[in-house]
Amino acid sequence: MLAFVAEAITAMKSRLSMRKLHRTIAPIVLLPLLITVITGMIYRLSKDWFGLSRDQVHFLMTLHEGEYLGPTLEPIYVLLNGLGLLWMLGTGGVMVWQNISRAGKRKIKPVPGSQDA
Repeated sequence: MLAFVAEAITAMKSRLSMRKLHRTIAPIVLLPLLITVITGMIYRLSKDWFGLSRDQVHFLMTLHEGEYLGPTLEPIYVLLNGLGLLWMLGTGGVMVWQNISRAGKRKIKPVPGSQDA
């Protein structure tokens, strides 16, 4: 019984720490990810739908890839952007999975006065 309580407490702490880490990292990665997504979409749609040339929309690709940071920081920007996205997907997926599994373990109590009671 004591081991079960200790395991439940550990699981609750890990859930809370996962949420805290997710919440802490989210504001840091939000702007770079938004810039990457928005400029990538506008670049592709501008070329395909509006018939703009590559030269006309190259500034979007410069923003998208972080070229404005220079040759030294550009790969670091791309790496951190990718790792940030993977982190958010991973921690978000774990939290969703925990909520689904926790909801499945709950027992539905019949309402007093209903046919099931």
